[in-house]
Amino acid sequence: MDHTAGELARYLGAKLIGDEHAVIQGVASPERAHSTDLIYLGSPRNFDRVARSAALCVVAAPGTAMARKTVLEVADPKFGFAKAAALVLAEPVTPVSVDPTAIIAPGAHLAPDVTVGPYAVIEDGVTVGARSAIGAFCFLGRGAVIGEDCRLHPRVTLYADARLGKRVEVHAGAVIGSDGFGYVFGEGRHWKFPQIGAIEIGDEVEIGANTTIDRGSLDSTRIRRGVKVDNLVQIAHNVEIGEHSILAAQTGVSGSSTLGRGVTVGGQVGIADHCTLEDGAVAGAQAGIPTGKTIRRGQTVWGTPARPLDKFKQQYAWLQRLPEFAERLSKLEQRTLKPDGA
Repeated sequence: MDHTAGELARYLGAKLIGDEHAVIQGVASPERAHSTDLIYLGSPRNFDRVARSAALCVVAAPGTAMARKTVLEVADPKFGFAKAAALVLAEPVTPVSVDPTAIIAPGAHLAPDVTVGPYAVIEDGVTVGARSAIGAFCFLGRGAVIGEDCRLHPRVTLYADARLGKRVEVHAGAVIGSDGFGYVFGEGRHWKFPQIGAIEIGDEVEIGANTTIDRGSLDSTRIRRGVKVDNLVQIAHNVEIGEHSILAAQTGVSGSSTLGRGVTVGGQVGIADHCTLEDGAVAGAQAGIPTGKTIRRGQTVWGTPARPLDKFKQQYAWLQRLPEFAERLSKLEQRTLKPDGA
């Protein structure tokens, strides 16, 4: 659907400099943009790239003058561009259909405007809310609940009784509600600890491709509203993740750990069991957080074991000098061990 610069300005609450009737049909980088694409200027160092672009409309900071372009002035251009993109790129309404190859149990409850793709399997007691779309080869286990306006991409698996809120998007291959990794050793073997708890995904959560989120053992695993989880993330049983937290790819969160509101976790972070990351905490990429550790509110940590960023940087600087210190130590030892008079 086409939009105009004037419509976007009103949507963003932006000041418009230029042609309010300029047509916007898409978004792009400056180099790939056509005249009807929207671009943004996030940093003054990119001014020339943006100025040379074929795009006629740009989101930029207040006071940005750019010849022959319509400028939408906002305080945070990157955020303004992302918000505008959500409107410009909004997917057209999918025609409501249930593919004849889909297997839907008689006891499933689907809203009249739900779309179901080829070879999906929906078991008894499943509830799917209005305007939700179930992709090809998805599996929805007995008693699973999906809210309104959700989208499950192909081959998503929801185990029995998994619960998704409204406007949840789950990408291909994700598994929601699988058993947690819990065993007790006795009588010479590993006995599986019951994995019969719940899995609850809040509204507006997005879950990346091939991510796995385990159900609780006896309690619940809870992913709160607005959480964004990247591809290939493992979230174990009884984990709680607070609103609007974000986890990057290949992160692992072990059982019974708690992440507060607005926590940021970089790629390949390992969080051991029973850890707490308080509101606003940041774990840098590849950080390792040992069992039971608490990262305080707003604190940034890095390294393994994870420690405050300033301390990590100081220690890392000394670590880089180890070859120099080893050479100096070797010379001192040689002088010390020389025989008298040598």
